[in-house]
Amino acid sequence: MREFILTNGEPLNQQIYRYLRQNIVSCQIKPGTYLSEKEMSSNFNVSRQPVREAFIKLAETGLVQVLPQRGTFVRKISSKLVIEGRFIREVIETAIVRRAALEVTPEYLQLMEHNLSRQALTTSADQQQEFLILDDEFHLLISRAVDCQLAWETVENIKAAMDRVRFLTLNEVSPPSLLLVQHQAIVDAIKAHDPQAAEHAMRNHLQEMIRSIKIIEGQNSEWFESE
Repeated sequence: MREFILTNGEPLNQQIYRYLRQNIVSCQIKPGTYLSEKEMSSNFNVSRQPVREAFIKLAETGLVQVLPQRGTFVRKISSKLVIEGRFIREVIETAIVRRAALEVTPEYLQLMEHNLSRQALTTSADQQQEFLILDDEFHLLISRAVDCQLAWETVENIKAAMDRVRFLTLNEVSPPSLLLVQHQAIVDAIKAHDPQAAEHAMRNHLQEMIRSIKIIEGQNSEWFESE
């Protein structure tokens, strides 16, 4: 796992949550792993309270589960939750991108293009974690372009299960180079002020998850729930 570094200005529980979420999503902490509140508080050199609060938030996003009399474990990936979350995300983001095609300003188009340039750099340097961060930033920019950041915050709350599958697909199934092409198609449609093309490009991009999850589940069956 990456080194945990405390910073000022943000609650401890939020910092611990983000750190654990990142390591669970990237499968540095594997599905099924036992998480000890005592060990975590010792490792982070904090009291148990912020660790407990981070565990609660991770449970709310579906990344961990608390089993009575047994403890807290990293939850295995649920294909059902991934597919349901992807559907909800598609409904939200296709509506947002249609508005963006009609309302986007030159400032936000420039920000999107800059984001794509940074994505290209991480793709050529094989920096997968950095690419995923820029991927999220790209989708956030589209929501901000229509002054609807709440849309992305809603997506953030339901996409934790999707994020683990996204990370697992980056090597071969859905490489960053492919996702970058899809992102460029979205920006091209927004720039052309074509809501129908923008919706089509976004829908095609988000349906990549449907195409890839069965492959990933077959390759990592021990990390998925039996459903």
